[in-house]
Amino acid sequence: MPEKQKKEARYFSIKSWAEDDRPREKMRKHGRGSLSDAELIGILIGSGTAEESAIDVAKQILRSVKNDLNQLGTLSLNDLKKFKGIGEAKAITIAAALELGRRRRLQQSIEKPKITGSGDAYEVVYPLLADLDHERFYVILLHRNNTVIDVVRISQGGVSGTVADAKLIFKAALERLASGIIAAHNHPSGNPNPSKADVWLTANLKEAGKLLDINVLDHLIVAGEKYFSFADDKLI
Repeated sequence: MPEKQKKEARYFSIKSWAEDDRPREKMRKHGRGSLSDAELIGILIGSGTAEESAIDVAKQILRSVKNDLNQLGTLSLNDLKKFKGIGEAKAITIAAALELGRRRRLQQSIEKPKITGSGDAYEVVYPLLADLDHERFYVILLHRNNTVIDVVRISQGGVSGTVADAKLIFKAALERLASGIIAAHNHPSGNPNPSKADVWLTANLKEAGKLLDINVLDHLIVAGEKYFSFADDKLI
């Protein structure tokens, strides 16, 4: 049997599957929670290739990021288009769905009225930092009772670092009459441990905050699902 016929023999269109196995019908009958990640992405893709279904293509994409949805969120349109069957339109559809999920989590986190510990602060900055392939630096501005005033981006850098200017950090705090701040940046490498530069910056921010009567409560380093807190480790 020719190779092409062998491939076709192994491949069955989703339309030929049992109705309860088809992603759209499965969602309609049993709800979106019943679908696997691959099935959800398969719905976004819509169609596969001549040899593979949309779900097979989705599984390939997920395998490339070790089934980690956070890592999937870091893929660019060009990264997605490297998979057979994924063109510009499908890549944009996947990226748009992931961005909506990120924005939903961001909205939920910012609506949290009060920071009571590093976990609360992490929930606020996670949607802003977790899916990036480069470093960014943010500051959470707080009222005296630790309710959130705003979250302000201070800088953006490359894969290995970003420059956080203390003057810009405290400028943002003074303009919004913040009584306290929490600094936060990400490590795209996935290692949450602070560098010497991170330790030096945190100490400088703490001292400068004393002069301005602005309490520097913490500095978080976000590395995907993990984070490091200077306050939790009593380094601030």
